[in-house]
Amino acid sequence: MKVTVVGAGVVGTMHAWHAVERGHQVVQIEREAEARGASLRNFGQIWVSGRAGGEELETALRARELWEGVGARVPALGFRANGSLTPVRGALELAVAEAAVARPDAAARGYKLLTPGEARALNPALRGDFTAALYCERDAAVEPRTTQLALRAELLKSPNYTFLPGREVREVVGAGTVRDDHGDVHQADTVVLCTGAWLGGLVRELAGPELPVRRVRLQMMQTAPLGEPLTTSVADADSFRYYPAYASPALDVLNSGQAQAKTAAEHKMQLLMVQRADGGLTIGDTHEYEHPFAFDTVEEPYEHLTEVVESLLGRPLPKIRRRWAGVYAQCTDTSRVVHRQRVSDGVWLVTGPGGRGMTCSPAIAETTANELGW
Repeated sequence: MKVTVVGAGVVGTMHAWHAVERGHQVVQIEREAEARGASLRNFGQIWVSGRAGGEELETALRARELWEGVGARVPALGFRANGSLTPVRGALELAVAEAAVARPDAAARGYKLLTPGEARALNPALRGDFTAALYCERDAAVEPRTTQLALRAELLKSPNYTFLPGREVREVVGAGTVRDDHGDVHQADTVVLCTGAWLGGLVRELAGPELPVRRVRLQMMQTAPLGEPLTTSVADADSFRYYPAYASPALDVLNSGQAQAKTAAEHKMQLLMVQRADGGLTIGDTHEYEHPFAFDTVEEPYEHLTEVVESLLGRPLPKIRRRWAGVYAQCTDTSRVVHRQRVSDGVWLVTGPGGRGMTCSPAIAETTANELGW
């Protein structure tokens, strides 16, 4: 079988990976020299902890299993089973953490409620004051800026894989057949469009104007090396307000009885933090849903994040080296893991995983492969 994958972000690259693994001939086409979208501009988290129960959690857990297997084959991914800690302060935040640990799927996530001493034994960098910490053993991480490069280097070892950068697919000219902006025609049994947040042009033409996917903008930053290990990923209790796993009567009480900080509320923020291979910290993030998006970044969210991180670390944050904005595609029905649609004969669109893209992409691609009979 011949497969054409359009897009070299993590979702597209994982589709190429599964197709090559199953013995098919794969051509992967990317309009940039390298992917430059959300796949690089994220935390690199394999984030199981906050996923909604049911399909979303099952997808994340399967993806976590797949990531671990691929990471063993491709050490350059930087896969590490680091888990996560969410420190909580006060009775209201503690009650939400206790409700999470009482979930019927808590064991599958590896949830445990730790005392401050137990949390610091696991992650000594957390020297700030907090009441307790929710631990999720199943969370993990990879290096987002280099993961696609490492996967492609492995794929290129196969004679069945071809990568064509700097080409934009412009037209479907037949069943499983597309033409790029060089005028070259690529014929396959199946085309999978993994175009990320690029929802105009050919995608709009094929899927129509009512595509149930929206674009979301975020702001993030990265520091100089911390100078010590941050042994787990770290979140703050604002993540309880954002992730569906924490929905509970206790969360309702938190939302009504303890307002978010003004900046966090205005920018729909939570803290997520991961240490990079070079020792720096990736820190975020904000969420902007209304179009048109701002074209610049604003300082107040960075100041808020710095304050929160310093309160947890009990020390000044290293110098900020990078700030950036990113845009990802999210299903408008946020309970859906991904939007998968046949848009033409032999052509499928796979988009809209939202903030789950890095986490779930191996399992999303596996499901596509299974459904299409690869």
